[in-house]
Amino acid sequence: MTYILYCDESADHGEKFSDFFGGCIIDSANQNDIVTALENKKKQLNLNAELKWTKVTENYLDKYFEMIDLFFDFVESGKVKVRIMFRKTDDAFKRSEDAIDNKYFKLYYQFIKHSFGLKTIPVDCTPAKIILYLDVLPDKHGQRERFKEYISSIPSFSDFEGVNIVIRPRDIIEVDSHDHVLLQCTDIVLGAMNFKLNEYNKAKPEGSYRRGKRTIAKEKLYKHILERICRIHPTFNIGVSTGSRNYDNPHWESPYEHWLFQSTK
Repeated sequence: MTYILYCDESADHGEKFSDFFGGCIIDSANQNDIVTALENKKKQLNLNAELKWTKVTENYLDKYFEMIDLFFDFVESGKVKVRIMFRKTDDAFKRSEDAIDNKYFKLYYQFIKHSFGLKTIPVDCTPAKIILYLDVLPDKHGQRERFKEYISSIPSFSDFEGVNIVIRPRDIIEVDSHDHVLLQCTDIVLGAMNFKLNEYNKAKPEGSYRRGKRTIAKEKLYKHILERICRIHPTFNIGVSTGSRNYDNPHWESPYEHWLFQSTK
C-alpha cells in the first residue's frame, strides 16, 4: 500500500491561536479519481486560478461552496482524511532557545508524526509506503533538509517499533500548491479554522460600524464547512482536540480531526 500525505501551514501568530498546520491523507489508489473529480469541478465552475482562503469573496462564494462540498464528500466517505493542528498563543513554546528558533519545523514534525495515525496503519508483510507532498518550506540555515531527514527517520524511532511503514527521503517532496488541488482544499479548511478561532469574523474596517463584505462571505463559508464537519462528528467543537468518538484508532480511522497542541514544560 502507498499513502499520499498533503501538508500545508497557515498563520504563524494569532491573538488567540497560532501555528496552524493542516493536511490530508489518501490511498494512492484513489488519487487519480479524487484529483480528477476536483479539477473537473474547478473547470466546470471556471475557477482557473488557485483556490485559496485569502481569495474568498462574495462573488465567488457559491463556487467555493460547491468545491468544499465535493471535497467533503470524499472526506465523509473516508477516501480523504483531514487533520488540523494549532496551539493557543498564550501556551508559550517552553523549550530551549534552539528549540524556539526551530519551532516551525519541530511543530511540523509533531503534526506529521502524530496527527495521521501512522503508528496504527493496518499493514501486512509488505511495508506501507508514505509519500509526502509539502507546500514549499522556508529555509533557515539548512533547516529544511535536516527536517526532511528527520521525517524520513520516523519509522526507525523506538515508539514505531513493529510499525511496518517506510518514508524514503526522495518521497518527501516540496510542491507548489497551485499544482495540487488537494492542497488548495486543505488551505481553505485551514484558513477557515484560523479565521474563526482568532475571531477575524468580527473584524470591521477602521472607522466602520459594519463588517466588510469579504469578512461576511468568509464567515458564511466557515459555517458551511462546519456544517459538513458536523455531519461526520455531531456537536463538533473546533477549538479542542477531537477525541476518539468511538474509533478504535481515531488518528488513522477518523475522517476529520483537530489537535490542540500543548507544549510540554
